[in-house]
Amino acid sequence: MRTVRTLAAAALTGAALLGGAAPALADSPSPSPSASKSGAAPTEAGTAFRTAVAVQQGQKATASASTGDYLYWMFPADAGQRPTVTAKVTLPDAAARHGASTWRIDVYDGLRRRQPCMYGTQSRSAAQDAATVELSCTLRPTVAWADTWSNDPLPGSYYIRLTAVSLPDTDRGLPFKTEVEPTVLDTGGAHAVDGKLSTPLGAKSSVEPDGGWASGWWTDRWLWTGVGGLLAALAGVAGYTLTRGRGRPSRVPRGV
Repeated sequence: MRTVRTLAAAALTGAALLGGAAPALADSPSPSPSASKSGAAPTEAGTAFRTAVAVQQGQKATASASTGDYLYWMFPADAGQRPTVTAKVTLPDAAARHGASTWRIDVYDGLRRRQPCMYGTQSRSAAQDAATVELSCTLRPTVAWADTWSNDPLPGSYYIRLTAVSLPDTDRGLPFKTEVEPTVLDTGGAHAVDGKLSTPLGAKSSVEPDGGWASGWWTDRWLWTGVGGLLAALAGVAGYTLTRGRGRPSRVPRGV
């Protein structure tokens, strides 16, 4: 019975630790480590996918351009990370504009497939007298591997494209300024999959995440699997011990 009590206490302790750790691991994803700020943030943007300017996670890139131009940046996103892109456009002087304009950001993966936004204001109209317009796009969590026919976001380079999609023709060419910032959250093992890419998409032409490419080698799913196996083993031993103890015949005192 002492063995049974010891095993039961161990199982209860493991369950308590598992329950206490659950919110931190699964329900409250923490921000990923901030990117290295050793290099200065970009102060320009590319005009096509091939000339996209690289920006680190957590860096705020700035650029000046003419209304109607297409601006491109790229940033890295690794397996288990959920990217969010925010943009703030400082519009031309209201006195020089002739009407409202509509601005939009799009995010593409390393295969140049446009990725849908989970939430955020991807497109927004600005009145003629507006001074700024702010946009945002949060993607689905990046997975380490996916079928070739799927559109799941994969590790590698991600491209940001910003432009005015609607404005008076007389306003084309007016100068504007913009700030763009890509950030990521680590989602943990909740979105882990079996398998990984041999090479992140477009990784050769972009900056790497802080700490390099992980590509799904480690997730907290390993921890959950190990703890679950341990608890199952303890429960099995405890059940066997209890069953064996109950099945033994009671001893009859001598002399009766």
